[in-house]
Amino acid sequence: MAIANLSETVKAYILRRNQLQMEQQHLFNQKQLAVYAQADANSLLSLTKSDIRAKYKELWEANPDDYKDCVNYTEIPDFEAEIEMIEAKFQDELAELSAWETSISNQITTNDTELQEVNAFLESYKGMLSTNIQGDFNFGLN
Repeated sequence: MAIANLSETVKAYILRRNQLQMEQQHLFNQKQLAVYAQADANSLLSLTKSDIRAKYKELWEANPDDYKDCVNYTEIPDFEAEIEMIEAKFQDELAELSAWETSISNQITTNDTELQEVNAFLESYKGMLSTNIQGDFNFGLN
């Protein structure tokens, strides 16, 4: 009877271990997506800032008389404000993506801990099952 209960317990732990491994794989994929999304957002931010710089540089070169008091295009009014506005917009998005990645990392750590516990219990129960089988078939010879 004890062998049957241990066997069922081992099967339950094996099932849970498999579920955790599948969930871990899903979480690793989600984390990869979060990293890619952050890279895309950073790339888009860089591209947008480059476009703004190009726009103001072209404006400064096309109308030098309008901007006599400016040393270069970065001193044109509204240039810094536009750059700051774009950075603020993207910083919010990057913060959300970073929080998402951190959340996934925390869940991976939690699942990894549970997986280690399940593996330890599984090894323990397998040991008990092995000991019980040996004891049952020794017929009291030891």
